Amino acid sequence: MNAPARRRILAVAAVASVSALALAGCSPAAPGDAAAGDEKVTLTVTTFGTFGYDDLYKEYEKLNPNVTIEATNIDTGGNARTDAFTKIAAGSGLSDVVAIEEGWLGAIMDVSDTFVDLRDYGIEDRKGDWVDWKYGQATDAEGRVIGYGTDIGPAGICYNGAAFEAAGLAKDRDSVAELLNGDWENFFAVGADYTAKTGKAWYDHSGFVWNAMVNQLDEGYYTADGELNVEGNAELKKRFELLGAAAEGGQSAAQAAWDWNGGKSFVDGTFATFVCPGWMLGVVQGQVEAGGGDASTGWDFADVFPGGAANWGGAFLSIPETSKNKEAAAKLADWLTQPEQQVKQSAAAGNFPSTIKAQETLAADATPNAFFNDAPTGAILAERAKGVVAQFKGADDSVIQENVFGPALNALDRGETNTQGAWDQALTLLKDLVG
Repeated sequence: MNAPARRRILAVAAVASVSALALAGCSPAAPGDAAAGDEKVTLTVTTFGTFGYDDLYKEYEKLNPNVTIEATNIDTGGNARTDAFTKIAAGSGLSDVVAIEEGWLGAIMDVSDTFVDLRDYGIEDRKGDWVDWKYGQATDAEGRVIGYGTDIGPAGICYNGAAFEAAGLAKDRDSVAELLNGDWENFFAVGADYTAKTGKAWYDHSGFVWNAMVNQLDEGYYTADGELNVEGNAELKKRFELLGAAAEGGQSAAQAAWDWNGGKSFVDGTFATFVCPGWMLGVVQGQVEAGGGDASTGWDFADVFPGGAANWGGAFLSIPETSKNKEAAAKLADWLTQPEQQVKQSAAAGNFPSTIKAQETLAADATPNAFFNDAPTGAILAERAKGVVAQFKGADDSVIQENVFGPALNALDRGETNTQGAWDQALTLLKDLVG
């Protein structure tokens, strides 16, 4: 790792630590690798959020009796970023397989030589498995491929049917999709009507809605060639003002990011809608259950998203150069990201696969999801994935989302500032934290 890159990682790790507190066929093995045959090997894996890998780990161990998997799952992607960057800066401590989130992949690319080039382990033979932009995301400027693609994040709208019904709104999925079809202005207009009728919030908090709104743009916090794209960005400011007006009008429940009152806010009608990339379906179910609810609480999933197709999130499995088990780790990561396993992962966690065959399987499968009022969530996500292309994420993209706009939008939600004040606060934080 060169000195400038190391300084960047140290800086990002420091910022991420603040955020974590606030958010609460292979080639021959390289010398020193554990053998990939019958020799006993223990592989460590670090993921985050809801990956749905527990049963897959057991299946892999059954298929490979010589392999023992020791898995660590970190609660959020932000905290996983802190963990990864801190260990990269220290030069040790990374697991044999590390999950990398799309939002901080740009920062990882600054030190991509920290991870092995998976072309040495046959990934080029699988290039056609993934949607092309997913494979391209994990390819650095020198052409090295550092990650096996797991999921992508096409988004729909989760909504509480009981809350809609109480407000006099139709609650069946087709009617909700028709009601919310259109742009963000329409979404917030319906929200204003809902809030006026019920006195309750329309969505959980502005940070997640903002993230979805930004991800939908052709270029977000960075231009496609890697330049900062916030100050003076008229389209970004326009969207912020639209969201700000909704927050000032009481549509935000002012929840903390990743903390919905122990899940109770998903159960007691605190808010009625939730932006849902596929991987969020598992989060919603987990929160409802943590809050004492179940399928009867009324959450559903509609085939609609304001403004059209949008991607939020997705991840990769990478192998650090520090691993002593590179070949065995690559075989595990390769297996976990095969189409067959991605379909199983989707069933377990609700996320949407990045491999074409797995996507086709889910598109043809209208299996009801009992938790979401029998919504065919896989087929809906396949429809929402049409037209999705991930936005370029710069080195500090996740820092800007969480540590720049996050605090500003929290203050706006709590009524501590107005829309212009929140925008000004974000620009100040941008200069302080990013430059």
